[in-house]
Amino acid sequence: MAIQDPFGWSRIDPFEDIRRLQDEMNQLFSASATGRRRPAAGFPAVNAYANEDGIALTAELPGVRAEDLDISVFRDTLTLRGKREPEAEATAYHRRERLQGEFVRTISLPFQVDPERVEANMQDGLLRLSLHRPEEDKPRRIQVKAG
Repeated sequence: MAIQDPFGWSRIDPFEDIRRLQDEMNQLFSASATGRRRPAAGFPAVNAYANEDGIALTAELPGVRAEDLDISVFRDTLTLRGKREPEAEATAYHRRERLQGEFVRTISLPFQVDPERVEANMQDGLLRLSLHRPEEDKPRRIQVKAG
């Protein structure tokens, strides 16, 4: 059942904000214990589009250099690993929302991909991946004979 909030937006999950607040608090306490901030669990933001031939995936990686990025594929799992260096050393921030440091994002894919046919291109902070499905794993149409 959808819940109506005072601004007119309907929400499916009334506990979504509580979970998000809990995640942010966990990151805050983890950062204060280690002395450094960890990237958010959803970094980098990813869009993936699949069809019978493969998957096209884009990831937003502003401030990450191509040489600081490691991409690996194993069966139906894609792993993006890298680091974003600080833009400039500052003694006091007025506002700090862009996280820095190392990150790892593992994404489950809907099917296995051919690791020999992965294409990657990075331009203006946007990573574009083309992941091809092996021929033997593609669905095949079966011809039905009458009679």
